[in-house]
Amino acid sequence: MSTPQHWEIQADFKEYMSAVNPAMPKIAVDVFPSNLHHSGATRLIPFDLSATLQTQYAATTPNLYAGYLRVLAGEQFPTEFVAASQMFFVISGAGATQMALGEINWRAGDLFTLPTVPRALHRATEDSVLFWVNDAPLLNYLGVTPNAQRFAPVLYTQARITAELNKVRAMGENRNRVGVLLSNPHFPTTMTLTHTLWSLYNILPRGVVQKAHRHNSVAIDHCVSAGANTYTLIGKEVDADGNIINPIKAMWNKGATFITPPGWWHSHHNDSDVDAIVLPIQDAGLIMNMQVLDFQLVK
Repeated sequence: MSTPQHWEIQADFKEYMSAVNPAMPKIAVDVFPSNLHHSGATRLIPFDLSATLQTQYAATTPNLYAGYLRVLAGEQFPTEFVAASQMFFVISGAGATQMALGEINWRAGDLFTLPTVPRALHRATEDSVLFWVNDAPLLNYLGVTPNAQRFAPVLYTQARITAELNKVRAMGENRNRVGVLLSNPHFPTTMTLTHTLWSLYNILPRGVVQKAHRHNSVAIDHCVSAGANTYTLIGKEVDADGNIINPIKAMWNKGATFITPPGWWHSHHNDSDVDAIVLPIQDAGLIMNMQVLDFQLVK
C-alpha cells in the first residue's frame, strides 16, 4: 500500500443521510431598541450576533452586519468596513459623508449607498443617528476582499422617496400595500438597492393588516415611524386560514430595529390611527440572483 500524500490528511467523509441537512446556527427574532442610540458619545453601536451565529467575525446575520452610528454635532466618525455594499439611513440629524469618491450631504429621512470604499468619514452638523447595514460577513465567509466597485454612491433623498410614495398612493385609495423598492440601474435583473442588498420603503396604513408572507432572505427591519400598537407577527407556520401559529410579536417602535428570520411567515398589523413606515434591508440582492428567494403570500 502506498504512503499517503501530505494532502490527504484533511480528507474527510460523512454518510449522506446523516449530513445532508446539518444543524446550522439558528437565526432568531432579535430586537435592537431605539434607546441604544438616544444618548451618549459619538460611536458605532453594532448588532453583533457572532456568538449566536458561531462566526469568527462580527455579524448580525450570516451575510449582513448592521447597527447604529451616533455622531454628535460638530464631531465626526470614520467607518472602515471591508464590504462590497453599504447602506446608511439617516434616522435623525444632518451632516455629510466624505470618501475618496466625493462627499454626500444628508439629513433626516435620506438613505444612501456606498460601494466598496476603504474609509468613509461621517461628519454631523446636528446630533445625528444613522442606521447602517453592509455585507462584510459575506466577504468574511468567502475569505475575499473586493477588487472593484460595482456601482457609484447613490443618494435617495426623503423628498424623492416621498414623491415616489405619493405616486403609488395615487394608484388607489384602498391599496393594502403602499411601498417603493429602492433600486439601482446597475442591477436591472434583480432591481435591487445593490448587487447584494435589497430595500423597501413600506407604508403600513392605519387600521390595515398586511397578511402573512415569507421569503428566504433575512430581513433587518428598521421602524421609521409608527403609532401605538403597531407590530409584526412572526412564526414558522400558518394555519388553514393563513394565520401565523404561535407567533412572536415584534413591536414597531420609532427608531428601533428587529430581525425577521429567513423562511418565517410574518404579517404586519397597524391598530393605531396613524400610518406607519418600516424600512427592511435584506440580503435579497444575493438571494434573488441565486433564484432562491421563494417569496410567498398566503391566499
